[in-house]
This record gives sequence, C-alpha cells and structure tokens, in this order.
Amino acid sequence: MENRTSRSNSQPAGAVPLSLLPERNVEGFAAAYAELRHMAAGLLQGRQDGRTLQPTVLVHEAYLRLCQGDRLCQGDPLCQGGKAWQNRAHFFGAAASAMRQVMVEYARRRSAGKRGGGAVRVTFHDLAVQAPDPHVDVLALDLALNALKSVGARFTRVMELRYFAGCTIEEIAQITGASPRAVKRDVSYAKAWLREHMSSAAL
Repeated sequence: MENRTSRSNSQPAGAVPLSLLPERNVEGFAAAYAELRHMAAGLLQGRQDGRTLQPTVLVHEAYLRLCQGDRLCQGDPLCQGGKAWQNRAHFFGAAASAMRQVMVEYARRRSAGKRGGGAVRVTFHDLAVQAPDPHVDVLALDLALNALKSVGARFTRVMELRYFAGCTIEEIAQITGASPRAVKRDVSYAKAWLREHMSSAAL
C-alpha cells in the first residue's frame, strides 16, 4: 500500500525532522512552515501540471490555516485551539487537518470545473497526491471522515495523518504515542468503516 518515498529519503532543505520537534509548545511558525514543506514533498512527488495541486500552494494555504489554528479545532476534542500547539501530536493533528482542508477545497473546485451534469469524482491520483489508496474520491472521503468522528475522534485523526499528511504507520505511532500495532488496528477498522459508509452513501 505504500507508494511514496520514505520521508527520511526525500527531506527537502530546511525541513525539520519529526524527531527534532520539541515535545511541548511547538510554537515556531518557521519550524511549522518547514515541516509543511517536508510533508508536501512526500505527498506531491508525481506529475505536476496546471491541473494538479502544486506543492507551494499546498504549503502556503495549509500554513495560513495553521496560523488561524482556532478555526481548525472547532468540535474536535483532541485539539485545544489557539496558536500555541501543546505538543507534537497537537501540531501534526492541526497540520493534517489544514492540509485536508486545502486538498478538499481544491478537489471541490476541480469537480465544479469538470461538471457537465451529475457528480464528478476527483481522486488523489487526479491531484497527483501520493495516498495509500490513490483512486479514492477525495470529496466522498471528506464527508465520510466527518461521519467517522462520531464513532471516535482518534479514528479520524489517524486517517487524516495517513491520507492528508502522508504519514506511515510508524510515524503515526511516533506522533500519537501509540504502538504501531495499535495504529494498524485503528487504521484497519477506520478503512473498513469508511469503505462501508462510502458504499452506502453512493447507493
């Protein structure tokens, strides 16, 4: 399922390694911007043309949303809002949410531009985003993730990190403090739940 280059093998200049971010008060916006560049480099490694999401756009738009952190955290019990991130898990959760918002908005504009009648699917592949399941409909996944939150916020969080921040199982475990086995279990459950929800919604 892994179809992207490991983060450790594709670190751009200026990126801040995951292990070097402080455990508390991750407040440096310069470090935040560098980490977003690092995420985008891993997510957007394929073709780049005028129809796909550009790395600089993804980084810039996600950074602006991080600077307005309180807007990202409404209704999320795992996120406490504000511009001072409590720890690495809080920061990466906010970053994944920000990148999700950017990708969903871009997919929505792309879908509207293609529409000639009926719904138009826009997949991660269409956006040239390296995702575990590249042919998943981005807009349908976004709606399903909103529904998944009612089952458990942690399931939504791990799937945001997986799909919209490009994190591996091991990276999610490091970020959240859970064991890789626990993360795999949560990802497997969440994927099955999302698949069933999205299939039912399409009927």
